[in-house]
Amino acid sequence: MAILESGEDYIETIYRLKKKNGTVYSIDVARELGYSRPSVSRAMGILRDEEYITMDEVGKEINLTEKGRKKAVEVYDRHKTLTSFLQKVAGVSEKIAETDACRIEHIISASTFRGIKNYMKNNP
Repeated sequence: MAILESGEDYIETIYRLKKKNGTVYSIDVARELGYSRPSVSRAMGILRDEEYITMDEVGKEINLTEKGRKKAVEVYDRHKTLTSFLQKVAGVSEKIAETDACRIEHIISASTFRGIKNYMKNNP
């Protein structure tokens, strides 16, 4: 089953927080995204059922599975590449580029993204 846009946002957030802090809990995700704890709890249940994350039973620490990590890296790469592309080509601020990249990263085709990635690689 394909992961929805909101699921990609959660997985990317878990990935970024894990890189930054070492450990991630639902409250961290809620704070980062500005969502309620019950909303995040429900989403974590869905991501766990879909085998993108595991949650430690004692401390409730969130960890990405291999499937989740692979998806998170893919989404994060799209986000960073699109942000850089928008800043470089469209000349927009980092804040605007970040916001727009977050929207685009979920709907861009694989071939268009490959083209953008190649452009950025060949035009540093």
